[in-house]
Amino acid sequence: MTSLDLTEPAPPPEPMHRLRHEESGPPYRTELPGGTPAWRVSRYADVRQVLSDPRFGRAQLYAPDAPALSDVPDLVNDPDLMFNQDGPDHLRLRRTLRRAFTPRAVARWRPWIAAIVEELLDRLEARPQPTDVVAEFALPLPVAVISRLMGLDESAWDRLRHWSEHAFSDGTHESEQVAAAREEFSAFGAELLRERRRAPGEDLVSGLVAAADEEEGVPEARLVSLVCGLIVGGHDSTMTMLGNALLYLLGERRDSWHRLGADEEAAERVADRLVHLVPLGDDRGSTRHAATDIEVGGVTIPAGAIVLADCGAANRDPEVFPAATLHDLFAPLEAPTLSFGAGPHYCLGAWLARAELQLGLHRLAARFPDLRLADPTDPVVWRTGTTSRSPRRLRVVW
Repeated sequence: MTSLDLTEPAPPPEPMHRLRHEESGPPYRTELPGGTPAWRVSRYADVRQVLSDPRFGRAQLYAPDAPALSDVPDLVNDPDLMFNQDGPDHLRLRRTLRRAFTPRAVARWRPWIAAIVEELLDRLEARPQPTDVVAEFALPLPVAVISRLMGLDESAWDRLRHWSEHAFSDGTHESEQVAAAREEFSAFGAELLRERRRAPGEDLVSGLVAAADEEEGVPEARLVSLVCGLIVGGHDSTMTMLGNALLYLLGERRDSWHRLGADEEAAERVADRLVHLVPLGDDRGSTRHAATDIEVGGVTIPAGAIVLADCGAANRDPEVFPAATLHDLFAPLEAPTLSFGAGPHYCLGAWLARAELQLGLHRLAARFPDLRLADPTDPVVWRTGTTSRSPRRLRVVW
């Protein structure tokens, strides 16, 4: 006799813009997903304090006696990564990029970013309908932008995507696969640095090499991690933002589409609000290590504690972001978003990501005012396996 399997399949994950966030409140004890004890901090002022106070660092999270944050040897948890260093070591690496990614630098890049956007829209327009706006636009735009900045050609794009998927692994990849991909990626980064030393150009890697030589004492392994981090961080996050933004706008906020295309200043506010509201992944915060006893929000967090700064909850703190305007896509943000972090580890690529999202959404809506989802009732197929999550494909018509 055959027994019936009555196990119910897990429900599909919610779209990123529908994720529920705990209410912000005083710090309290909790656990990280792996069971490690931690403190959760969720109010806007408290999260900004944790992210900005140098006594809350990243490096000690990777000390020999620290509990492992991940069982998979991905790039995010590489101690050599700039994001995972503090103090002089972190500052030395960050100074190598001091002239890149500034608002002024990104403003100079806007014309050629806009040209890449228009070229992709020309290709999209030539495709038979329905077509996949992720494959034709959301993915190639940030890949093309970071490739131009770093002097890479289109032949490397497929490898970059493969390495990115393993660099940001969510633990579902085999450790051996991640290790092999990281080894290949590191070899690619090391060779790229050697090439730029032999024949420097006007690209970001050449500038990084020259700045590192001026700084002196920057270990090569950290430069390699920096190059790899720039490559994957420079396109994966923006691709994720674009895919999730299009799902939200075309699926639930279609009434905003025409204004988005008609008004570039309004498009900038929409992009900022989307970055603020829609997280990159299901991970709820950024972790830090308390070097001493520190009072946060009236609560003393003890030395040695791991702190989870819940940026998603902080971005919804009603004391800072009133409920009346929280979901008004065209309303200016009442305070700087914490989606890019704050303090010494504030995301270097924030201005570039904002520019790509603003230009991409504005020009897409302007060129295709009747753009709509071809499969509005079908479940979303998610890009999985990484710590970020966005639609694997979105078929559209116009």
